[in-house]
Amino acid sequence: MTSNPTEQHSISLKDISDNALKVLSRLNKSGYESYLVGGGVRDLLLGKTPKDFDIGTNATPEQVRKLFRNCRLVGRRFRLAHVMFGSEIIEVATFRGHHEQTPKYDKNASQQAQTGMLLRDNIFGSIEEDAHRRDFTINSLYYDFADCRLHDYVQGLRDLKQGVIRLIGDPETRYREDPVRMLRAVRFAAKLSMTITDETAALIPSLVSLLQEIPPPRLFEESLKLLLEGYGYPTYLKLCEYKLFQPLFPLIARYFTPNHVTLMERTLVQALKNIDFCLQNSMGVTPAFLFAAILWHPLLDHAQKIGKESAFGYYDAFELAMNDVLDEQCRSLAIPKRITALVRDIWKLQLRLTRRHGKRAYKLMQHPQFTAAYNLLALRAEVEGSQEILYLSDWWHKFQLSTSARQKIMLNTLGDEQVLRRQVLNKRGG
Repeated sequence: MTSNPTEQHSISLKDISDNALKVLSRLNKSGYESYLVGGGVRDLLLGKTPKDFDIGTNATPEQVRKLFRNCRLVGRRFRLAHVMFGSEIIEVATFRGHHEQTPKYDKNASQQAQTGMLLRDNIFGSIEEDAHRRDFTINSLYYDFADCRLHDYVQGLRDLKQGVIRLIGDPETRYREDPVRMLRAVRFAAKLSMTITDETAALIPSLVSLLQEIPPPRLFEESLKLLLEGYGYPTYLKLCEYKLFQPLFPLIARYFTPNHVTLMERTLVQALKNIDFCLQNSMGVTPAFLFAAILWHPLLDHAQKIGKESAFGYYDAFELAMNDVLDEQCRSLAIPKRITALVRDIWKLQLRLTRRHGKRAYKLMQHPQFTAAYNLLALRAEVEGSQEILYLSDWWHKFQLSTSARQKIMLNTLGDEQVLRRQVLNKRGG
């Protein structure tokens, strides 16, 4: 299929990153083909601001590195060039070719597992071959900044206008090549409010086991894209629809009950809705808060189980439960230790927020994770509705907004902290 260059589109050079234009220009002046491609083109056509700008070229990664001193090569499975401009990274990918044209013995260029998953994909080809190697039609549009024309080899513009997510090529083959494409299909559908075509969606539930072949560190990065980019709740619904939630969060999925929404699921849903609201209104949310919130009830249930089955006190059982819950979650998503350490802090602060006498309240507010811990407390109050947790959440809300004089009055009129602490801890929700 030949490309369909069109001059009638909404892309303007002023909407493209200056750094991306610099890279495109230098590649062109050096005799290479270069195009803006992928999500950046898609988002520009939809009138959205692209998160990043990717470039496709016939220059090899080594040739790109020779052109840019601020370039580094990354990846083994897919060899890419990253051109660094401060905090902005312009990703440059060499056009991919078809694997059948490469000698089978060249495992450094092409390697495939028995399941069909691509272990190496460094076969280079033409722009048309590259277009057919990309995942979805809407991500396979090429913008030529030199003549401002759009090149479409797979009817991506048609699908973009119709609002559909369509996989390029045979769905089973493409999912086996890279099972993460199943997660990407769901993510784009939720993010762009589009519909996954029947042929693209049909095999997903039966192929979810392929995600077990994906390294947990990569699935962790994918989980952040799924749930921490401002559309986590609609993404969660689609993950459940296509049976993709359980492989990522088996510990949470274990608590789901057919035809009954549990307290844990209500907390998960409300956490995702709150996170979406914050991100859509330019308020930061950390990965640590995400995991602390959605794993809160599995933590509580496990702590109570340890307490009942052993001689440990509640705090010791809570400490052991934190280790067990995070260890189990990290088997599917390799959450970095720097983040699990913050998750533990947020959880521990839930126990400390009842202790407010003297200077304790002031010291708690100085803790780096205080805001995240307070937000989790407020979430619990919103979902669980117990009088004790509602009271505690409201008290901390007012304390943060009060003057110094008013704060002293609030501290001097505190009730019995021991009673409140027992009531809060003895609640199933907290």
